[in-house]
Amino acid sequence: MDRRNGCVKHPRLVERRKNYRDHLLSSESVWDWINDRRRSRLQAVRLPGRGEESILTTLSEASSKELLRRHGVPFAEERITSSPEEAIAAAESIGFPCVAKLNGDRIAHKTERGLVRLNLQTPEAVGAAARDLFSAATPEDGEVSVLVAPMLSGSRELIAGFLTDEQFGKVVMIGLGGVLAEAIGDVAFRLLPLGAGDAESMIDELKTQALFEEFRGEPAINKESVVNVLNALSKVAQEESNVLSVDLNPLIIVNGEPIAVDALVELTEGASR
Repeated sequence: MDRRNGCVKHPRLVERRKNYRDHLLSSESVWDWINDRRRSRLQAVRLPGRGEESILTTLSEASSKELLRRHGVPFAEERITSSPEEAIAAAESIGFPCVAKLNGDRIAHKTERGLVRLNLQTPEAVGAAARDLFSAATPEDGEVSVLVAPMLSGSRELIAGFLTDEQFGKVVMIGLGGVLAEAIGDVAFRLLPLGAGDAESMIDELKTQALFEEFRGEPAINKESVVNVLNALSKVAQEESNVLSVDLNPLIIVNGEPIAVDALVELTEGASR
């Protein structure tokens, strides 16, 4: 028997978790998901337990955050703006420095396309960034806006979310984020929905426990807040049946608290012909 957190785990359960962890980590698709290589807006996918294919679509970053915020996922304050003037007003309300990003349902790969402006320090910089972003939109992007948010910083990042695996169904993940996420591979998975103590045991399973303690002058990570993020994702999976996957990448640790600064929700839109 495996005894952790005062609970006794049957060897078969431990082995099953190892099996689906090994399966997911050996799957190219999970690293594509972790690395935010987002799929095309409309794509046919086959779901576990269903004979037909369903159409997959993505929500914009702002709409993804709106859905997840309703279930308790923490995000920084931000504004959706439709002009450079509105972007400037939003930045002055939120405070400097800030970030500006082009936002839209059809927009993926924002960083690769240069659609993110970081560390904007003045109203003039925000206005210029917003003008550039609106000018960079293409007809294929559809209706767009500019998202203005505070520039958060922290020396630690986590990644969290869930995906739908063809073999196991919906699986939630938490792990070390940042540029070394795939190289280190410090992640934990559980089948959804989460049961009592599952979120806590996922955190305890991570190898880089030292990063959860006081680090480089920053306070220890509030593990209870990380637990709340995982339980919020479990709630999304249970209550939003058409959500195929959720990507929170990264969760920046700010004063010990995890704050999601980017999000993507993928939905299914029923059976395809």
